[in-house]
Amino acid sequence: MSNKSPGDDGPTDTAETYDYREIDDLIHGRVRLALMAFLSGAGTAEFTDLRKRIGVTDGNLSIHIRKLEDAGYIDVEKRFKERRPQTLCHLTEKGRAAWIDYIAQMESLLSPKAAE
Repeated sequence: MSNKSPGDDGPTDTAETYDYREIDDLIHGRVRLALMAFLSGAGTAEFTDLRKRIGVTDGNLSIHIRKLEDAGYIDVEKRFKERRPQTLCHLTEKGRAAWIDYIAQMESLLSPKAAE
């Protein structure tokens, strides 16, 4: 979600770079932000580990995982390990790109140049 076009070094007007409306609202929610951040570093994570690390209920986590999965940001794999169900989550290429764009947007909002 950037105003850049290929080969463009970016907008020269600071007001264009300080656009909070470019923030990806799907990622910006607290639980989804925590999910994306954790998965970006962990690669793949099991549902129970995500629940413990983020500190939410099963139902709450399930809802947020589903939203990110529906957007194509994460893949969910369900399987059995030692006869017990296991749910694994990881970022997709689209999700990683969205995460990188999100981080870049946050950096532009926090940049000293944005306050000029």
